[in-house]
Parts: sequence; structure tokens; C-alpha cells
Amino acid sequence: MSGQRVYEFFTHSVEETQRLAGLFGKMARPGDVFTMTGDLGAGKTSFTQGLARGLGVTGVVNSPTFTIIKEYMGRMPLYHMDVYRMGDSLEDLGFDEYFYGDGVTVVEWPRMIEEQLPPERCEIAISRGEGDRRTILITPLGSRYEKLCEAIYDEYSGD
Repeated sequence: MSGQRVYEFFTHSVEETQRLAGLFGKMARPGDVFTMTGDLGAGKTSFTQGLARGLGVTGVVNSPTFTIIKEYMGRMPLYHMDVYRMGDSLEDLGFDEYFYGDGVTVVEWPRMIEEQLPPERCEIAISRGEGDRRTILITPLGSRYEKLCEAIYDEYSGD
């Protein structure tokens, strides 16, 4: 999408990454969809843990690698998907029920189900730097996500 604003954040620890993600969780609304890309170990699960904390999830949040979808309950449901192992499978897991439902959805490896993703979503790309440094690029697709990113950028960079 040309002209699309990309928000760039830098974190220097797992805790900082989770604090940033927690802002997304605190401001999330039912039906929000966040896609996450990044190499193994980049921090996708750490980000999701912070987002979950922001939603009020109190249990342990870990990668759904072998289950595809894990559900957690906070002030609203959190659906954490890792669709990497779906490969070319055209299996219908009822994604629309998650994407347009009453919770927040996080999708790791979204390119595996690109055609099924809602057109409006928040794309998060995490890359590793030296040590625990991370670069987090967030691309909002749709006005809801543009407003969300702007609010988070203002709050996070105001620290």
C-alpha cells in the first residue's frame, strides 16, 4: 500500500517489548486483528505476552506452534494463532469467527493464510538487533488501526 505510514519502535529488553505490546492490549477492541512476522526468536511470543497482559490475561501465554490456535481470557478473549504449519493446507478453521468475533486475534506467520485475513488489520514486524534490541515496525491497515497506532506512538514515545 503506497503512502502507508509505518510506525517504528525500538526496544532494548523483553520487558520493554512487552510494555509496548501491553499498550496495544489496553487499547484493543473486540474484532482487532494483529499479524506478526519475524524470525524465530525475534520476539513474537514476547510481544503477544505483553498484549495479553494489557488485555488482563493472567495465565501463562506461550506459542501455539503445535495447536495452531490458543485461547486466553482477559477482559475479552485473546486468540493466538501460529499458522506456520498449515503450509498449503486449505483447511477451514473458521477464521472469520475469530477475526470478526468478540475477541482480539494475533496471527503469527500470516502469509500462510493471506487470502483469509481481513483487509483491515495491524501488521507487526519484529527484527532482532544486538543483544535484546528489537526493531518493531507496525503498519496500520485501516483507520481504526491508524488511530490506535497514533495513540500508542504518542504514549510510548512520551515516556
